[in-house]
This record gives sequence, C-alpha cells and structure tokens, in this order.
Amino acid sequence: MSDENLDNIVDFSGERVRRVHDQNEKRLQAVRAAFAKALPLTSTRSKAKKKSKKKR
Repeated sequence: MSDENLDNIVDFSGERVRRVHDQNEKRLQAVRAAFAKALPLTSTRSKAKKKSKKKR
C-alpha cells in the first residue's frame, strides 16, 4: 500500500462512536430541557433571620 492510500482510510468504528455519542448527547439535552420546563429550579432566597427570644 502506498502512503496515499493510507491517508484515505476512514476509521468507521471511531466515526460510529462519535455519531452515537452525538445522538445520545442530543437526547440528553432534550430530556434536561423537558425537566427544566416541567420542574423549574427556584432561585434560592436568603431566609430572614429569626429574632432571638429574650432570655430572662
């Protein structure tokens, strides 16, 4: 085999892994968006400090 033929070789297993990863990532982002829409995270508010009771 010449060097020219080696440059044109495609790694199908690597391409498949990358494509499957991209599909899974897209699906995961869709699920995350659905959860965020259904159950939005509330912003945390600082709680007011309770007044301490007077000691007798």
